[in-house]
Amino acid sequence: MPNTETTQSQRRTGFSIHVLTASGALAGLIALQSVIDGYIRAALLWLIVCQILDGIDGPIARKFDVSLHAPHIDGHVLDLVIDYVTCVVVPTVLLIRMDVVEPRLTMTISGLILMTSALWFARTDQETEDVWFNGFPAMWNIVIPTFILLGTSQRYSAIICLLFCVAQLTMVKFPHLVRVQALRPATYTATVIYFGAFILLSAQYPNGPQWARQIILVGPVYLAFIVVWRTFFPHKTIFGLSITDHS
Repeated sequence: MPNTETTQSQRRTGFSIHVLTASGALAGLIALQSVIDGYIRAALLWLIVCQILDGIDGPIARKFDVSLHAPHIDGHVLDLVIDYVTCVVVPTVLLIRMDVVEPRLTMTISGLILMTSALWFARTDQETEDVWFNGFPAMWNIVIPTFILLGTSQRYSAIICLLFCVAQLTMVKFPHLVRVQALRPATYTATVIYFGAFILLSAQYPNGPQWARQIILVGPVYLAFIVVWRTFFPHKTIFGLSITDHS
């Protein structure tokens, strides 16, 4: 009897974690409605809620062996479904609503984002052995809000969107910010600095301190550096550090 009860408890826990993942769809729906209603600050904050849910559900699922105890739901597929909504669809609507790019290019770029992101989510080679993503991992929920928070020009926003759309179909390496082992202290530091400024500016949108807008550039600059390093010079060491460290 104890073993049966334990198994039932584990199944309930596994299912609860799947529900936690699925709750991202609700947060995404609220974000979408906020965009439609013109409550941009609320939309930005709800997208942050989506990011938090997406960031915590994976480690929790691995800790409790959800794939073993709740196998009737494929957590990977569930995660991809939720991510497409919260990381692609909602930010794309935000791009349209906020005229992030020139009106004559809006539908073209929006369509490209949706199509190339769908293709990326369907890739069978999404990750390398050292948990880097092959191709830009459809993080439009970060890219598009960053354009808005920084007041990026429509021209530069369009160019960057096009570059990322193309990058989704390439073998350019992007880090999984939570799981990549190489340079973990530096990556965590840059991530914390970036998201601290990101959250502050989102909470105070359309206002916010200028220093936070300057700090928010730390994340993209660091990301560009390690992406180029891992993609084109993976065996090169810098200051004795390796970008392919699995430890």
